[in-house]
Amino acid sequence: MAKFLVLWALEQGLLSQQMVKAVVKMPEYGEELAATGKVVARYHIVGGHGGAWIYDVDSNEELELLLAKAPVFNFAGTISVPGRDGGPTGAGIAASKGAR
Repeated sequence: MAKFLVLWALEQGLLSQQMVKAVVKMPEYGEELAATGKVVARYHIVGGHGGAWIYDVDSNEELELLLAKAPVFNFAGTISVPGRDGGPTGAGIAASKGAR
């Protein structure tokens, strides 16, 4: 399993009814991924139009597929950062698992 921090931000120039519908569907999509263990944490970017999610996936290809299935995929830019567990102390991206 590999962890990735994915930052996504809505492209405000694409504002439309379709975008609003996509944004409304994101919490449900996140809950589905959390239930399967594919997303271990989700955060809202305060003062912004986007979020930060920590994915726990089997491969880069699986991450790409999950991002492509996201309702906001066509309306947001993303930045994916690979993470690693911090070792015996639990520091690093894994330490965020229980935080919200």
